[in-house]
Amino acid sequence: MIELAGISRTFELGGEPIHALVEVSETIAAGEHVAIMGPSGSGKSTLLHLIGCLDRPTSGSYHFEGREVATLGEDELDDLRGRRIGFVFQTFHLVSRLDARGNVELPMIFAGLPRRERRELADAALAAVGLAPRATHRPAELSGGERQRLAIARAVARKPSLLLADEPTGNLDSRSGGVVLDLLDRLNDEGLTLVVVTHDPRVAQRADRLLILADGRVVRRAPRADLAAALTAWGLDAASG
Repeated sequence: MIELAGISRTFELGGEPIHALVEVSETIAAGEHVAIMGPSGSGKSTLLHLIGCLDRPTSGSYHFEGREVATLGEDELDDLRGRRIGFVFQTFHLVSRLDARGNVELPMIFAGLPRRERRELADAALAAVGLAPRATHRPAELSGGERQRLAIARAVARKPSLLLADEPTGNLDSRSGGVVLDLLDRLNDEGLTLVVVTHDPRVAQRADRLLILADGRVVRRAPRADLAAALTAWGLDAASG
């Protein structure tokens, strides 16, 4: 599904090159759940943005579902992001004046979907995350966990094949975070490919495998059976977070 070959991303700061990613090669299969960890500045978010087609690499190639992303124009990229990729972030990015249904429908309005189709997709997505009874509530009337579930509903309403989550429980207490993680696990079990950036070892341990980044490079790969050992080797206690 995702094939990265020699991906690098370099920025300039004050005339000096900053190598955010260096020669990253990785394959992520359809339906896989991958966690990405690493210290601040290691390139985690840059990698997620490249996978999500929010940015383009300086060098290397990226194939998404068999398509070379570099060959796609902006309209094609917009369509790809809108239909095939969902995004969930630590900050919920909800529109305060819209109710829950309106927040889920908003990206579909920009995509030009008819009103009836928007409503059907939004209501189905809200039901899937357990928020059907809260469809007419605004974000300020929802708890933190409910707001994150609403953000997930918005991300998956058009049934994408890939969901990217950047610190999805970072602003939540442990109970609300657990509910959100259980939801993400269920969506993954239903076939959605899931890539999660996290600082929390307990979140990473739910993944099929772990990538650890440092200085823009993948420095360790660990399958589920070796996650605890990989976390310990990097000084990350799986019981902490």
